Amino acid sequence: MASDADDLAFDVFSRQCPSRSTLEHVTGRWGSLTLGALYEEGLRFNALRRRVDGVSEKMLSQTLHALERDGLVLREAQPVSPPRVDYELTPLGREVAERLLGLIRLVEGRMDDVLTARSRYDETRGGR
Repeated sequence: MASDADDLAFDVFSRQCPSRSTLEHVTGRWGSLTLGALYEEGLRFNALRRRVDGVSEKMLSQTLHALERDGLVLREAQPVSPPRVDYELTPLGREVAERLLGLIRLVEGRMDDVLTARSRYDETRGGR
């Protein structure tokens, strides 16, 4: 028996579609970097913060909460003293991160072209 959710057509271009907020969480600066950082291994909060250079503690916390709510990240609090919290990707999170890492690798691999284009643009627009 199909559920009502099976009948929904999700359209990220629609303002009301819930997929839009998930896409924002995944593709925002901190979301994509967090998912990418967790792809190879689960990390504790501070190790993740060091890996995602430049993210504040507050922003990383907010990002992790959003990704956990969307079912992409699993938060596991360990019953030890001092408290220890580990983060890892869920199967869905791994699938999303794989696609993001493909994009990240493409961008990294084509940065020479990007920098050349920026230079050319800046020269024709009177510099930056």
